[in-house]
Amino acid sequence: MNQTKGHPKGLYLLFVTEMWERFSYYGMRALFMLYMVQALLFDKEMASQVYGSYTGLVYLTPLIGGYIADRYWGNRRSIVVGALTMALGQFLLFLSACYFQEVALAKYLMFCGLGLLILGNGFFKPNISTMVGRLYTPDDNRKDSAFTIFYMGVNVGSTLAPLVCGLVGNTGHPEDFKWGFLAACIGMILGATAFQIFKNKYICDPDGNPVGVAPQRSASTAQQSETSSQKSTSRTLLMLGSTLLLTLLFSINWNADSAHLFADADWIGSLIYATTVVMPVIIITDHSLNRHEKLRIGVIYIIAFFVIFFWAAYEQAGASLTFFADEQTDRHIGGWEMPAAYFQSFNPIMIVTLAPIFAAVWSFLGKRGIEPSSPRKQAIGLGLLALGYLFIAFGVKDIEPGVKVSMVWLTGLYLIHTMGELCLAPIGLSLVYKLSPARFSSLLMGVWYLSTSAANKFAGLLSGYYPEHGVSKSFMGYPIENLFDFFMLFVFMSGSAAVILFLLSGKLKKMMEV
Repeated sequence: MNQTKGHPKGLYLLFVTEMWERFSYYGMRALFMLYMVQALLFDKEMASQVYGSYTGLVYLTPLIGGYIADRYWGNRRSIVVGALTMALGQFLLFLSACYFQEVALAKYLMFCGLGLLILGNGFFKPNISTMVGRLYTPDDNRKDSAFTIFYMGVNVGSTLAPLVCGLVGNTGHPEDFKWGFLAACIGMILGATAFQIFKNKYICDPDGNPVGVAPQRSASTAQQSETSSQKSTSRTLLMLGSTLLLTLLFSINWNADSAHLFADADWIGSLIYATTVVMPVIIITDHSLNRHEKLRIGVIYIIAFFVIFFWAAYEQAGASLTFFADEQTDRHIGGWEMPAAYFQSFNPIMIVTLAPIFAAVWSFLGKRGIEPSSPRKQAIGLGLLALGYLFIAFGVKDIEPGVKVSMVWLTGLYLIHTMGELCLAPIGLSLVYKLSPARFSSLLMGVWYLSTSAANKFAGLLSGYYPEHGVSKSFMGYPIENLFDFFMLFVFMSGSAAVILFLLSGKLKKMMEV
């Protein structure tokens, strides 16, 4: 195998760029729910719906951004355009927070800012990680450690973001939210600037050729592409038509009269769920797939379905658990009260600490032939998620509304959830790479992110059931009268998914080995 000491400098440029992008995203996320409720005076259900739509679309638009980069712009231009678009989006959130007392203007600026963040992320997210592997030759055994270093950039950014943005924005005074959004904006500008200045010098393959430039197509290649495009037109039209039809069906209020069929329709949620259904069907019905390939793709779909329940519960960190940290957690350490946003730094800190331990555990079990299969690891992750919510549910059992509990309960939940994430998230990505036919690898990775998109939208919906004084809430007939009821909802949901996936894991393992 080819090995050279050290890593190319381009890796560290990508590390810095990704670090600042994650700083921007998680800095804004740490404040967003609190801003809507405390400054714009949204109720928790409305704030949760906006949050779910935003985070859901963030994982939907990379399908479009990846397509444009592959066919027209290349990775480099897409990253710069995406980064600057997101910086502008953060700046509009800053302006929104500057005029928060003029609610109509503030809401308009906020939604424009969210739109730019969603669009920019679509160009940025699918392109930067793909460039890491291209810095090395195919047989270079430094790739694994390169992706590990790159992933550290994600965790450094997501650790620093709530600390910095929370310090300046989550002060208890609504007029200070703007400084947190401005810090997120500056972080994104720093990342974009560093990448733009140094990309031509350092983002190169081992032979010195630039990586991620716009694709160059010869006349013959263009003709082949045109022929291929004509063949796929009918399937594209079928996909768009099916998505539109399903979006309309999901948006119908079946209990309303004909004049109000689309009253209060959640068009964004319907689009996300419709795309999540249509895309997998379009892929699995491709006539070029043989039986073995379909079985393996089926495993990806089944795992992706269960992953929706994991992330829907896990992503309460930026939604309902932020309310809990702000309103019902005693955050005093001596004479200092820790900002609620700081809790969102706990997970990345724990990831960095525990990841090497989990890697060692899997290696230890693997050498003895008792390492759990990938589906079983996923089931364990879901089980740990349920255990985390069970832990905090008993922490809040029988407490009166408004009474604050120790930080131990929320910290314990994040610790258990981090362990669950380490069982599920890295294993899932690896599984998609292993099982995908080469010609469908990008599309199936898109399906995997679609499940995350649906999960984030679902997370926003579930967060809306967070108990509020004087408001009666129930989920599918299950009454939610207090925090114990709310947290037990996630115990039942993720626990049931864990049991079912565990029972299916043997069958799934056989399907993977076909």
